[in-house]
Amino acid sequence: MSNRAHAIIKFERRAFGASDFMLCLVIADRSPNLDFVSFVRDNKIDLIITLGDLSYGDLAGLENIKDIPKIGVYGNHDSGTYMPSLGVINLHMATWEYGGLKFGGFQGCVRYKENPDAVMYTQEEASRMFAVFPPVDVMIAHCPPRGINDEDEIAHQGFDGLRKYLDTHHPKVLVHGHTYPSENELVREYNGTRIEYVYRYRVVEI
Repeated sequence: MSNRAHAIIKFERRAFGASDFMLCLVIADRSPNLDFVSFVRDNKIDLIITLGDLSYGDLAGLENIKDIPKIGVYGNHDSGTYMPSLGVINLHMATWEYGGLKFGGFQGCVRYKENPDAVMYTQEEASRMFAVFPPVDVMIAHCPPRGINDEDEIAHQGFDGLRKYLDTHHPKVLVHGHTYPSENELVREYNGTRIEYVYRYRVVEI
Protein backbone atom coordinates (compact mmCIF):
# COMPACT_ATOMS: atom_id res chain seq x y z
CA MET A 1 0.00 0.00 0.00
CA SER A 2 1.35 3.40 -0.94
CA ASN A 3 1.16 6.52 1.22
CA ARG A 4 3.26 8.55 -1.19
CA ALA A 5 3.07 12.32 -1.08
CA HIS A 6 1.38 14.21 -3.89
CA ALA A 7 3.38 14.02 -7.12
CA ILE A 8 3.04 15.91 -10.40
CA ILE A 9 3.25 13.96 -13.66
CA LYS A 10 3.49 15.55 -17.09
CA PHE A 11 2.50 14.09 -20.46
CA GLU A 12 2.91 15.54 -23.95
CA ARG A 13 -0.63 16.79 -24.41
CA ARG A 14 -2.80 16.46 -27.45
CA ALA A 15 -4.32 19.78 -28.57
CA PHE A 16 -8.06 19.75 -27.87
CA GLY A 17 -10.22 22.58 -29.16
CA ALA A 18 -12.45 24.59 -26.85
CA SER A 19 -15.53 22.59 -27.85
CA ASP A 20 -13.84 19.18 -27.96
CA PHE A 21 -14.19 16.37 -25.44
CA MET A 22 -12.08 13.31 -24.70
CA LEU A 23 -13.39 9.81 -25.22
CA CYS A 24 -12.10 7.70 -22.34
CA LEU A 25 -12.20 3.93 -22.11
CA VAL A 26 -12.70 3.31 -18.38
CA ILE A 27 -12.20 -0.18 -16.91
CA ALA A 28 -13.12 -1.28 -13.38
CA ASP A 29 -13.61 -4.38 -11.25
CA ARG A 30 -14.05 -7.08 -13.92
CA SER A 31 -12.16 -8.13 -17.04
CA PRO A 32 -13.48 -6.18 -20.03
CA ASN A 33 -12.69 -9.05 -22.45
CA LEU A 34 -11.86 -6.56 -25.18
CA ASP A 35 -9.51 -6.52 -28.13
CA PHE A 36 -8.01 -3.26 -26.92
CA VAL A 37 -6.30 -2.27 -30.16
CA SER A 38 -9.47 -2.68 -32.22
CA PHE A 39 -11.70 -1.09 -29.61
CA VAL A 40 -9.48 1.97 -29.22
CA ARG A 41 -9.22 2.40 -32.99
CA ASP A 42 -12.89 1.84 -33.78
CA ASN A 43 -14.16 4.09 -30.98
CA LYS A 44 -11.54 6.82 -31.42
CA ILE A 45 -10.49 6.57 -27.77
CA ASP A 46 -8.26 9.40 -26.50
CA LEU A 47 -7.42 8.10 -23.01
CA ILE A 48 -7.57 4.82 -21.07
CA ILE A 49 -8.41 4.86 -17.35
CA THR A 50 -8.20 1.81 -15.08
CA LEU A 51 -9.93 1.94 -11.69
CA GLY A 52 -8.66 -1.18 -10.01
CA ASP A 53 -9.69 -4.66 -8.84
CA LEU A 54 -8.14 -5.94 -12.04
CA SER A 55 -5.24 -8.24 -12.86
CA TYR A 56 -2.41 -8.18 -15.35
CA GLY A 57 -4.29 -10.81 -17.36
CA ASP A 58 -7.41 -8.65 -17.50
CA LEU A 59 -5.40 -5.80 -19.01
CA ALA A 60 -2.56 -7.52 -20.87
CA GLY A 61 -3.64 -6.15 -24.25
CA LEU A 62 -2.90 -2.63 -23.05
CA GLU A 63 0.77 -3.37 -23.72
CA ASN A 64 -0.05 -2.94 -27.41
CA ILE A 65 -1.57 0.54 -26.95
CA LYS A 66 1.32 2.93 -27.54
CA ASP A 67 -0.16 6.09 -29.05
CA ILE A 68 -2.54 7.30 -26.32
CA PRO A 69 -1.93 7.69 -22.58
CA LYS A 70 -3.07 5.23 -19.92
CA ILE A 71 -3.68 6.23 -16.31
CA GLY A 72 -5.05 4.34 -13.34
CA VAL A 73 -5.38 3.59 -9.66
CA TYR A 74 -5.27 0.27 -7.84
CA GLY A 75 -8.24 -1.31 -6.06
CA ASN A 76 -8.37 -3.11 -2.73
CA HIS A 77 -8.08 -6.55 -4.39
CA ASP A 78 -5.11 -5.62 -6.58
CA SER A 79 -1.54 -6.85 -6.41
CA GLY A 80 -0.37 -3.26 -6.80
CA THR A 81 2.26 -4.26 -9.34
CA TYR A 82 0.81 -4.49 -12.88
CA MET A 83 0.76 -0.87 -14.03
CA PRO A 84 4.44 -0.33 -14.96
CA SER A 85 4.60 -3.32 -17.31
CA LEU A 86 1.44 -2.14 -19.08
CA GLY A 87 2.62 1.44 -19.47
CA VAL A 88 -0.09 2.75 -17.15
CA ILE A 89 0.67 5.86 -15.08
CA ASN A 90 -0.17 5.27 -11.41
CA LEU A 91 -2.16 8.36 -10.46
CA HIS A 92 -2.60 7.64 -6.75
CA MET A 93 -1.93 10.90 -4.86
CA ALA A 94 -0.63 12.48 -8.07
CA THR A 95 -1.84 15.01 -10.61
CA TRP A 96 -1.44 14.74 -14.38
CA GLU A 97 -2.29 17.16 -17.16
CA TYR A 98 -3.70 16.21 -20.55
CA GLY A 99 -5.84 18.00 -23.09
CA GLY A 100 -6.09 21.10 -20.93
CA LEU A 101 -7.46 19.21 -17.92
CA LYS A 102 -5.83 18.28 -14.63
CA PHE A 103 -6.47 14.71 -13.43
CA GLY A 104 -5.94 13.31 -9.95
CA GLY A 105 -6.29 9.86 -8.45
CA PHE A 106 -6.84 7.90 -5.25
CA GLN A 107 -6.52 4.14 -4.82
CA GLY A 108 -8.11 1.52 -2.58
CA CYS A 109 -11.13 1.48 -0.33
CA VAL A 110 -12.16 1.87 3.30
CA ARG A 111 -10.22 -0.55 5.50
CA TYR A 112 -12.48 -3.43 6.48
CA LYS A 113 -9.92 -6.03 7.55
CA GLU A 114 -6.48 -6.15 9.13
CA ASN A 115 -4.13 -6.82 6.24
CA PRO A 116 -1.17 -4.44 6.07
CA ASP A 117 -0.54 -5.29 2.40
CA ALA A 118 -4.10 -4.57 1.23
CA VAL A 119 -4.75 -1.32 -0.62
CA MET A 120 -7.05 0.10 2.07
CA TYR A 121 -7.21 3.14 4.33
CA THR A 122 -9.14 4.01 7.46
CA GLN A 123 -11.52 6.91 7.10
CA GLU A 124 -9.11 9.02 9.14
CA GLU A 125 -6.09 8.15 6.98
CA ALA A 126 -7.94 8.89 3.75
CA SER A 127 -9.33 12.17 5.09
CA ARG A 128 -5.82 13.38 5.93
CA MET A 129 -4.64 12.50 2.43
CA PHE A 130 -7.56 14.18 0.66
CA ALA A 131 -7.09 17.27 2.84
CA VAL A 132 -3.73 17.98 1.18
CA PHE A 133 -4.73 16.96 -2.35
CA PRO A 134 -4.80 19.93 -4.74
CA PRO A 135 -7.84 20.85 -6.86
CA VAL A 136 -8.26 18.90 -10.11
CA ASP A 137 -10.72 18.87 -12.99
CA VAL A 138 -11.13 15.09 -13.06
CA MET A 139 -10.73 12.76 -10.08
CA ILE A 140 -10.37 9.03 -10.70
CA ALA A 141 -10.88 6.78 -7.69
CA HIS A 142 -11.51 3.12 -7.01
CA CYS A 143 -13.92 3.88 -4.16
CA PRO A 144 -16.73 6.47 -4.28
CA PRO A 145 -17.38 9.24 -1.75
CA ARG A 146 -19.39 8.51 1.39
CA GLY A 147 -23.11 8.59 0.62
CA ILE A 148 -22.69 8.55 -3.16
CA ASN A 149 -23.14 5.18 -4.90
CA ASP A 150 -21.82 3.42 -1.79
CA GLU A 151 -23.31 0.93 0.69
CA ASP A 152 -23.79 0.73 4.45
CA GLU A 153 -21.45 -2.24 4.95
CA ILE A 154 -17.91 -1.07 5.55
CA ALA A 155 -16.36 -3.03 2.64
CA HIS A 156 -18.32 -0.89 0.18
CA GLN A 157 -18.60 2.27 2.22
CA GLY A 158 -17.42 5.47 0.54
CA PHE A 159 -14.66 7.78 1.75
CA ASP A 160 -15.65 10.71 3.96
CA GLY A 161 -12.54 12.55 2.79
CA LEU A 162 -13.52 12.25 -0.87
CA ARG A 163 -17.00 13.63 -0.10
CA LYS A 164 -15.39 16.61 1.64
CA TYR A 165 -12.99 17.02 -1.29
CA LEU A 166 -15.94 17.32 -3.68
CA ASP A 167 -17.58 19.85 -1.37
CA THR A 168 -14.39 21.92 -1.21
CA HIS A 169 -12.92 21.73 -4.73
CA HIS A 170 -15.87 20.84 -7.00
CA PRO A 171 -14.03 18.86 -9.72
CA LYS A 172 -15.86 18.71 -13.02
CA VAL A 173 -15.96 14.91 -13.05
CA LEU A 174 -15.46 12.03 -10.61
CA VAL A 175 -15.01 8.54 -12.09
CA HIS A 176 -15.22 5.54 -9.73
CA GLY A 177 -15.88 1.81 -9.48
CA HIS A 178 -15.82 -0.61 -6.50
CA THR A 179 -19.53 -0.65 -5.58
CA TYR A 180 -22.73 -2.06 -7.10
CA PRO A 181 -25.46 0.60 -7.13
CA SER A 182 -28.70 -0.25 -8.89
CA GLU A 183 -29.73 1.81 -11.89
CA ASN A 184 -32.53 3.56 -10.00
CA GLU A 185 -30.20 4.43 -7.09
CA LEU A 186 -27.30 5.67 -9.19
CA VAL A 187 -26.08 9.17 -8.31
CA ARG A 188 -24.95 10.97 -11.47
CA GLU A 189 -24.34 14.48 -10.13
CA TYR A 190 -23.35 15.93 -6.79
CA ASN A 191 -22.89 19.60 -5.95
CA GLY A 192 -21.71 20.52 -9.44
CA THR A 193 -19.57 17.40 -10.01
CA ARG A 194 -20.64 14.86 -12.64
CA ILE A 195 -20.39 11.35 -11.19
CA GLU A 196 -19.45 8.55 -13.60
CA TYR A 197 -19.82 5.04 -12.16
CA VAL A 198 -18.13 2.22 -14.09
CA TYR A 199 -18.43 -1.53 -13.80
CA ARG A 200 -16.40 -3.67 -16.21
CA TYR A 201 -15.99 -0.99 -18.91
CA ARG A 202 -17.62 2.12 -20.34
CA VAL A 203 -16.71 4.86 -22.79
CA VAL A 204 -16.98 8.12 -20.87
CA GLU A 205 -16.90 11.58 -22.42
CA ILE A 206 -14.82 14.13 -20.53
